[in-house]
Amino acid sequence: MNQLNAGLLDLPNEILFIILKKLDNMYVLYSLFDVGNQRLDMIVQEKTFTKTLNFVVTTSFDDILSISDSMLNRFCINILPKINLNVKSLILESGSMERILLAADYPNLVELKLFNFNDKVVVPYFTGKSPFRRIFQQQITDLILVYKSDINILLERQYQNGVYEYILKFFESLKHLSITGLPSLLSLNNLPLTICYSSTLYKLSVFVNRFGDCLALLDGRLKQLTMFIVIIENTVYDSSVVCNMDDLPNLKCFSLTCRCFTDDYDTQVLPLLRRMSNLEELAFNIINQNRTTFVDGTQINNEILVHMPRLYKFDFNINTETKLHHLVHYLSSDDIQRTFTNIGYQHVGCILYYINSSAICHVFSLPFMFHYLENIGNTFPPIIFGHVTELALYDIVPFKHEFFIRIARSFPLLKKLRIINSKSQSQMSNNWNSKDNQLYSIVEYPYLISLCILVSHIDYVEQFLNETKTHLPHLTKLRVDYDQLAVVTNNFTRDTTRVNCAKVKQLIIEKTLVHSKDFNVYFPLFTGAKRNESSNQYQTIIIRPQYHERKKNEESENEQALKNNDSADKNKIEIEECDDDD
Repeated sequence: MNQLNAGLLDLPNEILFIILKKLDNMYVLYSLFDVGNQRLDMIVQEKTFTKTLNFVVTTSFDDILSISDSMLNRFCINILPKINLNVKSLILESGSMERILLAADYPNLVELKLFNFNDKVVVPYFTGKSPFRRIFQQQITDLILVYKSDINILLERQYQNGVYEYILKFFESLKHLSITGLPSLLSLNNLPLTICYSSTLYKLSVFVNRFGDCLALLDGRLKQLTMFIVIIENTVYDSSVVCNMDDLPNLKCFSLTCRCFTDDYDTQVLPLLRRMSNLEELAFNIINQNRTTFVDGTQINNEILVHMPRLYKFDFNINTETKLHHLVHYLSSDDIQRTFTNIGYQHVGCILYYINSSAICHVFSLPFMFHYLENIGNTFPPIIFGHVTELALYDIVPFKHEFFIRIARSFPLLKKLRIINSKSQSQMSNNWNSKDNQLYSIVEYPYLISLCILVSHIDYVEQFLNETKTHLPHLTKLRVDYDQLAVVTNNFTRDTTRVNCAKVKQLIIEKTLVHSKDFNVYFPLFTGAKRNESSNQYQTIIIRPQYHERKKNEESENEQALKNNDSADKNKIEIEECDDDD
């Protein structure tokens, strides 16, 4: 073979196969299948390229889209009808699902993952009227539904139990069900065992309304369940709800995410864990608010680990907030870390700091395996939180520019950031108002798409919108005080803050205003405005009036209402108001 003139087809099948395996299988099929070369057809029809087909793409702004029309056309017309027997798993966007499923028969399809899901899909596709009834009822064993992130929750919740009841009735062979996204909230509320019942389901990932709903799912209606992943929106427990509280010997893997108030952790979470004596894997991400003591290694060992002799994997993140007058002993982070060393857990991190009348303590396993972390202040360890995509910062000590450099380094994949700090950055506060000289190295947040600085000092609006201080190439959602925004941008004429605003599509502020032409030029992609034809002006739609009232009392009310609130309901409201998925 002349090495200078060697082409791809001159390579032996084994080498060609290895090369193509390094590429995206969808592009291999799109580019090389059915192009008039039988040898290529034979290679790319291997199960390596045809077993799992992914018809969605994720943009740099975290939007989930279907593949291009030209690519979709070629698959539906030329490719799918010829490789359909090999297809076992499809990853689809809800808008193109019907066309792809009608393009061919899929007798071996067992797994379906559907993005941008919404409740409107249920009736035409998940009932007896479905054109895919045979596939869904008899073949699908693994179903993963991902709700669209910016969906309207109130419009979506059309069913009391979300889509769970319909799915568990219709998908008769289902073994694994995962539904993510707030609209899929499940509420059983004293409903009989025949609701959300399955004799085949062994893995369930679910978002439930209350703690009682979690208990109801474990009361015998899912007898084969071995893996349970649950996020609980509200741990308030209705004692009138009676559930089967027998042990759960079949459960091998359990993951819990919830926010507990006062004694919820001790009276609800711990008793539930003690029922899982055969557990092999445990993960929980828990925020305790207004608890009287910190959670440390000694408590975890005595209350959890001694009841799980088969446990071999334990990932945890426990954030405890307490009033100082509740503490019997003032502990240091070293003291708390030592309690984990004493029980054989060497790879544990601890962050402890005291703020006015409260204390906040984080204990977490290393490496940190969770995507969300909150109540991080100026003091945190120099480690990489490689899985964290959502972060909430809070402190009563100012956040300096160097602090945000550390945040960018320690949280390299950060997508959503919330900042609560009413303290000025002091020496920086006068610089931006006079000139745009670059005083510091630029902080890079390459993946950040959502920023909430609604309850913060104006200095942090400057910190993040000034391109000489922070670079935000993918920022699409911004929550901010409108008056602060107008000052920092010099009424939407300042060039130095223009770049970081240019890609914002959702701007959430606290009042309705008529915008100037400068505003419209400043936010060219803004989708939250409506044009008034008579005045040729635009008006903001999204309102957060609660924030406007709270900002009047700046520091003291921010600190108390946001961090040390005694009311469980108020704490819940605070979380929801700055949540990026509502």
